Amino acid sequence: MSTNENGEQKPRVPVLEGWFTHTDDKPHLLGTQCKGCGTYYFPKQTSYCKNPACDSEHFEVVELSRTGKVWSFTNACYQPPEPFVSPDPFVPYTIAAVELEKEKMIVLGQVISGVDVSDLKAGMEMELVLDTLFEDASSQKITWKWQPVANAQNSKGAKP
Repeated sequence: MSTNENGEQKPRVPVLEGWFTHTDDKPHLLGTQCKGCGTYYFPKQTSYCKNPACDSEHFEVVELSRTGKVWSFTNACYQPPEPFVSPDPFVPYTIAAVELEKEKMIVLGQVISGVDVSDLKAGMEMELVLDTLFEDASSQKITWKWQPVANAQNSKGAKP
C-alpha cells in the first residue's frame, strides 16, 4: 500500500462512490433491479423501468454478479479526456465487455494491467477485482476492473 508524506498508509477510496462494494476481497458492482419485471440495470436506474413491457418506477439496489464471460474486447490507445485520470505519459490499456453470469447484461470495464488483447478471447471467464486507478497526495482512488479467472487462480491478481 502507498504511503503519504508522513509515512502513513494512504486509504483506498472509490473513485465513484456507490458504484461498487469495497469492504471485502469479493467486490460487486452495485446496480438496481426493477421490482415490477426483474430487469437489472448498471449503472443504477431509479426513475422508470426501460423495459417497454413494464411501467414500474420501483427499484431495489442489488449486488451484481462478480463473474462473467468476455463478450467483446479492445484496447484504448488514446488518452481519454478529463475527468479520466491517466498516467503521464499515457499507457494504453485493455477494455473488456463482460456478460454478467446471473443478470446476462454486458458491463464494460478496464482489464487489469498486464493483460493485453492478445491474452483475451470471447467466452473467457472473468471476475471483478478492485485496483488503483490513480493516486493523489491523500489517497489511492480505486475502481473495478476485469481479471481473467485463470490469472486469479495462478496469482494474487489485483489488490483487493
